[in-house]
Amino acid sequence: MTGSLVLLKQRRFLPLFATQFLNAFNDNFYKMAMVILATFTIYKDPETEAWFNALAGGLFILPFFLFSALAGQLADSTDKTRLIRLIKTAEIGIMIVGAAGIWLHNVPLMLLALFSMGMHSTFFGPIKYAILPQHLGEDEVLAGTGWVEAGTYIAILGGSIVGGLTPPHIAIPGIICVAIIGRLTASHVPPAPPEKEAEGLAIDHNVLRSSWQLVNGTMHIPRLFLAIVSISFFWAIGAILAAQFPPLVKNALGADNTVATMFTAIFSVGVAIGSIIVNRLLKGHVSARYSPGSVIVMGLFVLDLWWSVKGWTHRDGSLMDWREFLSLTAGDRIIVDLLGIAVAGGMFVVPLYAFLTTTVAKSQTARTVAANNIVNSGFMVAATLLLSVLIALGLTIDDTLLMVAAMCLLSAWLAWKLHKACD
Repeated sequence: MTGSLVLLKQRRFLPLFATQFLNAFNDNFYKMAMVILATFTIYKDPETEAWFNALAGGLFILPFFLFSALAGQLADSTDKTRLIRLIKTAEIGIMIVGAAGIWLHNVPLMLLALFSMGMHSTFFGPIKYAILPQHLGEDEVLAGTGWVEAGTYIAILGGSIVGGLTPPHIAIPGIICVAIIGRLTASHVPPAPPEKEAEGLAIDHNVLRSSWQLVNGTMHIPRLFLAIVSISFFWAIGAILAAQFPPLVKNALGADNTVATMFTAIFSVGVAIGSIIVNRLLKGHVSARYSPGSVIVMGLFVLDLWWSVKGWTHRDGSLMDWREFLSLTAGDRIIVDLLGIAVAGGMFVVPLYAFLTTTVAKSQTARTVAANNIVNSGFMVAATLLLSVLIALGLTIDDTLLMVAAMCLLSAWLAWKLHKACD
């Protein structure tokens, strides 16, 4: 991260950083407000609450699977800044729909807005990574990627806290205001015209065919295959954990929404810390050498979390708040486990993202990121669907953590193969 603070003072990076920060903040502001409303107000049945959280996670991710190929083609062949401004304008309308759903306690309307926000992020995702090699020097890309990842997770923290604690009547205008501010910051992002090699690129609007061709054309390169699958396992793990946080807190630990918000916040801070630590360790050199060990440590913390939740006994009656939870010695152990999972996860995934944006030509960066997003989303949707089926078959919330620990071992093996292939 040497000299990386300078980036935050320059127009070639700061407006993009602010725009993507607000994007992640509003995603999680709305998503957490919706999930908390459904879990603690609309629904009263533990199985329904777990099913709703899994469905919400799947709906948000589905557009990444369906439309990432189109998003990558557009980002490589069009001025990325122009696309950013169009996307952020659309966000304002989406948040108006979401606000109406919260106001009316209308679950289908809230889920429609969530799916639309997934669409919005699908088209924004390839741009925020692909634009970095255009605006930054080669020795700045890893630092820029680290700032984007750290900023994203700090935004997730802020959005999760605000969404989890803000009453619905305040959340309704709040999500619309954040969308408007994001559009204003987008107007200051410098132009990012397409590279000459990508000018005149023919856009394939058949989402299934273009997705298949893009993934097939990217994944046949061994090092890209290993990096993308490694990242995908990480996000599948994240999807399972995120879907389980609210029902785990309420039904397994006997705590309220303030504890669910605290858990999400701790996870977000931990990933941001891990992002900064690994950038310090690598000193600007893009490498996967710390990824295998990081994800093994992550799996060990998951196992300890499973053990803690499995043996948890909570009192009957009202749900405890975050102060009561933190007063328990067993609660401290769970906090340490969550932080350890997140820090190790950040150290695992950030170098892999930097690898994707620096190992291909600039004219192909957005499509490479889009291919990664397609595979990531496929893994995440599959993970949430599997989770829904297992819950319906009677799998307990705490036992899903064992499945996550096993996935960490497979991720470590893939990351080791990538390290040996590239380093």
